[in-house]
Amino acid sequence: MKIGIIREGKVPPDARVPLTPAQCRHLLDHFPLELVVQPSPIRCFSDTEYLEAGIPMSADVSDCDVLLGVKEVPIANLIPGKTYLFFSHTIKKQPANKKLLQEIIRRNIRIIDYELLTDDLGRRVIAFGKFAGMVGAHNALYTYGEQSGLFHLKRMFTYREYADVKQDYQSLVLPAVKIVLSGTGRVAQGAAQVLLDMGIKQVDPEAFLHQTWEEAVFTQLSNRHYVARKGGKPFEGKDFYAHPEDFCNAFLPYASVADILIHGIFWDTKAPAFFTLEDMRAPDFRIRVIGDITCDLAPETSIPATIKASTIQDPVFGFDPQTGEEVPAYTPGAIDMMTIDNLPSELPRDASIAFGEQFIRFIILELLKASSPMISRATIAAEGDLCARFEYLRDYVTE
Repeated sequence: MKIGIIREGKVPPDARVPLTPAQCRHLLDHFPLELVVQPSPIRCFSDTEYLEAGIPMSADVSDCDVLLGVKEVPIANLIPGKTYLFFSHTIKKQPANKKLLQEIIRRNIRIIDYELLTDDLGRRVIAFGKFAGMVGAHNALYTYGEQSGLFHLKRMFTYREYADVKQDYQSLVLPAVKIVLSGTGRVAQGAAQVLLDMGIKQVDPEAFLHQTWEEAVFTQLSNRHYVARKGGKPFEGKDFYAHPEDFCNAFLPYASVADILIHGIFWDTKAPAFFTLEDMRAPDFRIRVIGDITCDLAPETSIPATIKASTIQDPVFGFDPQTGEEVPAYTPGAIDMMTIDNLPSELPRDASIAFGEQFIRFIILELLKASSPMISRATIAAEGDLCARFEYLRDYVTE
């Protein structure tokens, strides 16, 4: 097998890599494969670092069997008949990527989506989620600092690695701000790590609702805190995962006491939204900053103010609940939104190292097998058609 690491072509550009120079060297030394890297001026690991590790480089990767990227590959760059691994962002029928999946099928490409690579128990084995959470939490506090003028944080992409960021947190002085963090998965765990590294005190949800503090605090909500069973029946997690449409929103009490929402859940479109636009207009809706790491765009979203994805270069926009429209960031009376959809690219070296370690540990041997259930589960399309598991996307690709 010959593997090619492609340059990222999506705009805005992404600096992450699926495999670092040292990891490429490890693969060449320990596995029966060839490997080549496309030159790129934007990677967090330079072409020179790959060459110094003895990794072949070539602009032409058309002789590769498997092509590894990170973000969606521009349609113009797709090579017919190849196997690709990248985050396609198509499994929720995202409108922006409909043409991409249509063209993948037309060009007889096999697409394996990292988001769908799971073990036999259905647990994801590879993700950037932790780093999305870390950068998302940092950016949410950055936004609040810029909005309030009470403190200032440097952007995370200005640091080489997280160890340097953490060092700067030691001198950070925060006001008595109240932060609510949704979720308990990788994303939320990464966000919680940053909040704790900032010296912010974690409190339980009940105390968060009813007590006051003279210091910055945060609480972390699981699904039993932000949804409730319709009809007043007792909450059961397994029921929520099986039938999210049977539940209603229970988040609003937190919206009335929190200053910042860091949103780090995986949201099922059948589940209730966290709040409505009407809720946001209420006088007791206190949240002034939303860091939406989930970044599901309206109208199919758990946060109605997430009307667009922001960018690393332009991270914040204002949202006016009264009009439902975007306004300039930090407009008085508006809610400031941080909705960057490639957050790990602000901490690209740390994120890439961790991602590559997961790839080597869980994926490479499966990829080399003649047949792998893990690879099959993650294959959305092959041989010019959708795979059986993804037949629900038929209307999406035939529109």
